[in-house]
Amino acid sequence: MIAIIDYDAGNIKSVEKALLSLGQDVVITGDREEILKADKVILPGVGAFGDAMANLKRTGLNQVIREVAAKGTPFLGICLGLQLLFERSEEAPGVEGLGVLKGEILRIPEKEGLKIPHMGWNSLHLEHGGRLFEGIPEQSYVYFVHSYYLKAKDESIVKASTEYSTHIHASVESGNVFACQFHPEKSSDVGLKILKNFVELT
Repeated sequence: MIAIIDYDAGNIKSVEKALLSLGQDVVITGDREEILKADKVILPGVGAFGDAMANLKRTGLNQVIREVAAKGTPFLGICLGLQLLFERSEEAPGVEGLGVLKGEILRIPEKEGLKIPHMGWNSLHLEHGGRLFEGIPEQSYVYFVHSYYLKAKDESIVKASTEYSTHIHASVESGNVFACQFHPEKSSDVGLKILKNFVELT
């Protein structure tokens, strides 16, 4: 069973639909026990870093996520869900992130001819060994919607990157913790393959 964490940060139904299309047993939940007993856990999210962290703290889900990560359950953060796993974001100065991984979230620099937020398809440069990207060709296109991007402290965890005004760490893997800045559930066949790779992790 795959638990999708419900913390009032949107985008849950499209993730659920994609997983159901892969034949998965899925539950959308904010219940601690249900999340902790799940075989895999997904933290989706769209919206603002500060509001999302406030919701996670109010419900106690911040601690639940840390427990899931610590006990070795495969965990996937998507979009804002990636950003929340890190220590801080320029979007919400003074607000602590979950700190499961080391790094910071920065605003995409303004550059002539490029719109922010970054909305649309960008190709990925894949690093060797990313388990989410098995069977995914180099320079595959995925769908992004974001104004802020990850700069991971340890670049060895970065398994995919892209270029949009700057160099963006687009996906990370550290032990049982995975995360994507892009939306695999909105990235057509490539995205479904990425989700399939996640759900088939042992």
